[in-house]
Amino acid sequence: MPLRTLSEVLAKAEVGGYGVGAFNVSDLNQAAAVMKAARSERSPVIVQAIAGMHPYEDEGWWWDRLRELVASYPDVEAALHLDHGRTFDDCVRAIDHGFTSVMIDASRRVEDDEPSTLEENIAATARVVEHAHARGVSVEGELGTIGGAEAGVSGTVEEIVFADPDAAADFVEHTGVDALAVAVGTSHGAVKFTTAEAGQRLRIPLIESIKARLPDTYLVLHGSSSIPADAVRTINAHGGRLDESYGVSTEQKQEGIAHGIRKINQGTDSHLTWTAAIREFLDAQRSVVEPSEAQGVAMRAMSGVVAQRMREFGSSGAGA
Repeated sequence: MPLRTLSEVLAKAEVGGYGVGAFNVSDLNQAAAVMKAARSERSPVIVQAIAGMHPYEDEGWWWDRLRELVASYPDVEAALHLDHGRTFDDCVRAIDHGFTSVMIDASRRVEDDEPSTLEENIAATARVVEHAHARGVSVEGELGTIGGAEAGVSGTVEEIVFADPDAAADFVEHTGVDALAVAVGTSHGAVKFTTAEAGQRLRIPLIESIKARLPDTYLVLHGSSSIPADAVRTINAHGGRLDESYGVSTEQKQEGIAHGIRKINQGTDSHLTWTAAIREFLDAQRSVVEPSEAQGVAMRAMSGVVAQRMREFGSSGAGA
């Protein structure tokens, strides 16, 4: 089947009452791991990439190959999404390379990394929507400021600026976005919260209030990885130096889905799992020099955690 737009994938999720995982990938092996999980779980999936976050010299080449790989799974219902596009040009390039949806993150100004005004965010987002919709591409915007670090945006959990329901309604009315990432208590990056209690502070009533104002807009949860403790321990046991951290619990994410979240961004969990598998393998198999052996171990580990998230989000078995 052809690649789906974000709106097409999330429309089915809205009817079915489940969430769809959006998994960040930074090379072709990771993309293959995600697609393998989607096929095995018969789940819809959103594969997403961030401009500049890959090992390839030519980003256009990488994006073309990524689209080809995702499209090579005709039995999987998949969208190809640009995550955290910081500029209009980022989004235009992704559309030109066949992405079926783009996110314009105009919640912070590019020039100084400070939070944008609502008016600035609306103007930048509306420009992308006009360009993308004319080409049949879905658009995700962001309202409020999600803490942590993503795509070069540095911050801490204390810097979260929560989304306001009235501002959300105004934002959607004036931009026409298909999906909206809302700041409701999550945080980007591998170090999210320093206590388990902080990881339980997802503002469910705020999600419910925004959804009541925007019943036809698909809500998105960013910075919602769970930070698997076993992966962190494995990385540190084999030479890593990660601080202790707590993510968003599965139960909190499931409650968010029950109250209207439809797209759940997941990057840190799969990357931690990938790195843990490689570190453990190379430490145990010190004479191995064939890259495919370590890569294969990492791909299997990443597929496993992606499949687990699909089951937790309720999307397993919901694919075409």
